[in-house]
Amino acid sequence: MGAEDGLLRTTLKPGPRAKALWRGALDMIFPPRSIDGGPVLAGGLSAEAWSRIHFLDGPVCDGCGAPFEFDQGPGVRCAGCMARPRAFDAARAACLYDETSREPILKLKHADRLDLAPLLARWISRSASELLEQADAIAPVPLHPGRLLRRRFNQAAEIARPLSRLSGVPYLPDALVRRRATDTQGGKSGSGRRRNVAGAFETPAGRRHLVADRRILLVDDVMTTGATLEGCARALKQAGASRVDVAVVARVKEAAGLTI
Repeated sequence: MGAEDGLLRTTLKPGPRAKALWRGALDMIFPPRSIDGGPVLAGGLSAEAWSRIHFLDGPVCDGCGAPFEFDQGPGVRCAGCMARPRAFDAARAACLYDETSREPILKLKHADRLDLAPLLARWISRSASELLEQADAIAPVPLHPGRLLRRRFNQAAEIARPLSRLSGVPYLPDALVRRRATDTQGGKSGSGRRRNVAGAFETPAGRRHLVADRRILLVDDVMTTGATLEGCARALKQAGASRVDVAVVARVKEAAGLTI
């Protein structure tokens, strides 16, 4: 390619203003629709959908992120966390997992809607702001290579990556690996979920120096009983992490009887 061709390509390449004008023209012809089918308000959701999502803005358990009915003071933990301390140090969820919040999460996970990942990352950046301020690195819950090959992407990684950009906290995509395939967690009891993922995660020897003595924020889409996240937290602490916190898009209010 000659110099003239290169100059022509550079000259014809649309700039940010041209791209914005083009997107605006397309929006006039094809008005954007929200993921729930109504007119877009913000972040891909309609006003009706926004009003139905139960964002966890109020007081929550410091250990698992479960909502409290009233503020019990900083650092207070629910009865469940007091009775059986978690392998991770603290957890936060952006919202409750219900019929409304489930839609964008499942569209990302099963309908290849990777464009929703930055939206979900913004939700987490708000709910887990205190944990992000303390974190030295962000790590996603890993998929087994076989499942990753079938799905083609890891939804936790797709959320963790823009969260890293938003917060400025370094991203460690390979701080953890899932060394054995596990059955789906759906339909299992809490103890069954813990047995299913026992010993399934590890930090590769070549990545341990990136984890040792650091505070890791572990990211996933949904927390039910927390068994998977606890398995990951144990592996990170075995690799020398000084603290492991958890940030998820949504958590179930009551784990019993729910299948995700």
